[in-house]
Amino acid sequence: MKENVLDVLMYLFETYIDAEIEPEPDRNALRSELEGAGFHDIEIDKALEWLDGLTERQRDPASSDPTDRGIRIFSRREHARLDADCRGYVMYLEHAGILTAAQRELVIDRLMALEARDIDVEQIKWVVLMILFSQPDQEAAYARMEDLVFEGGIGAVH
Repeated sequence: MKENVLDVLMYLFETYIDAEIEPEPDRNALRSELEGAGFHDIEIDKALEWLDGLTERQRDPASSDPTDRGIRIFSRREHARLDADCRGYVMYLEHAGILTAAQRELVIDRLMALEARDIDVEQIKWVVLMILFSQPDQEAAYARMEDLVFEGGIGAVH
């Protein structure tokens, strides 16, 4: 099985999205379930580290610094990993009101943490869904993003 960290994360997301389990599952139970699903230790470790990074970043008060009126300039490293379509899509989500400036930064941070060579718009959609799902009071933004993921459309920018 050729998998990557995003495959592991998507498996977890799809498994627990409909579950009525509110508290965070035990890490050992997660590991056992992922191993049982056929994922390798390296990818499991990286996925759990990615989730830890998401949690840490959301708790960090400095992560809410970006202003909604600022202009986002992508770094060279971000340019190298996120092509024009990816950068444009992230900006589209912000301008469409699905992401705030702080969430945009969280999305970019978590995309860069994937360590994937090729990041595409489909991967961005799933990362955004995971981030919105993990945050309180984001039901409307999550529903809009879910429509984009499962309907495949971009929609109109107003």
